[in-house]
Amino acid sequence: MSRRLPPLSAVRAFEAAARHGGFQRAGEELHVTAGAVAHQVKQLEAWLGLELFRRLARGVVLSTAGQRYADALQPLFNGLEEISDAARRQSDERVVTVTSVPSLVTNWLMPRLGCLREQHPDIDMRILSSIHTVDFQHEGVDVAIRLGTGPYPGMKAELLMEEWFSAVCSPAFRAAAPDIVQPADLLRHPLLHDEMEPRIPDELNWARWLQAFGVHYAGTGGASFSHTYLTLEAAAAGQGVAIAAEPFISGYLRAGRLVRLFAQRVQGPYCFYLLRAPAAQARPPVQAFCDWVKAQVQADQQAQPA
Repeated sequence: MSRRLPPLSAVRAFEAAARHGGFQRAGEELHVTAGAVAHQVKQLEAWLGLELFRRLARGVVLSTAGQRYADALQPLFNGLEEISDAARRQSDERVVTVTSVPSLVTNWLMPRLGCLREQHPDIDMRILSSIHTVDFQHEGVDVAIRLGTGPYPGMKAELLMEEWFSAVCSPAFRAAAPDIVQPADLLRHPLLHDEMEPRIPDELNWARWLQAFGVHYAGTGGASFSHTYLTLEAAAAGQGVAIAAEPFISGYLRAGRLVRLFAQRVQGPYCFYLLRAPAAQARPPVQAFCDWVKAQVQADQQAQPA
């Protein structure tokens, strides 16, 4: 016995139009014209025998019946999205999707993926770089490494590492600046700055770093960059002195592209957390990746100077 269902493409067009409050933005989401959305909605209205939208001189608004229909459709679409996402994940059991900030991905995670592949050849990584809040379900994310203070409701959250900032420069810059003996001496040299957006409250910048050593810094002068990895590349090119947390500089230090100017470090206000989506916690590849990440962090901490 066949199901008596409305035209599903028309239902999808209506749901998008109701959610966006009009045909134009619904068309942009569905990659069709506003006219095509309007045509699909008319099809659905004819099938239902109801007016779903009231046509006004400037746009459209949901009718009372349209609002009821949209409210009833929303949980159905949400459920379909969730079921489909779960089915897709079952077909990609070996794929682990990880997100973190661009500088951590570039300077810490990416150089280590070869090691991960050697230890876990059965895991396929999908790496996303983002500075924004993660929607685990809708973005298909399994694991996130995020800088913050917690808590993270609904997530399995583990403290991964603290932020410890060092002043670094290229070996050539260090050799050309023998007058840098203590942090106050940096005021005579170009300092490189991060200007990542959105700004992080209470982030550890040059003024706060120098203040930890009793040095006043007005915060003027020096080049600025939108991401930490750009700042560190500028430092490695000999353009000045940068401050950055350990996971961002560890690869540069091992490669000899950067050197620490001082043994002293300053602790930042945040920590790196390892976050897992509830639906991903039981998957063996996700657990294996998280165990590997924690082992990498432990090895880094053991190699750091006291």
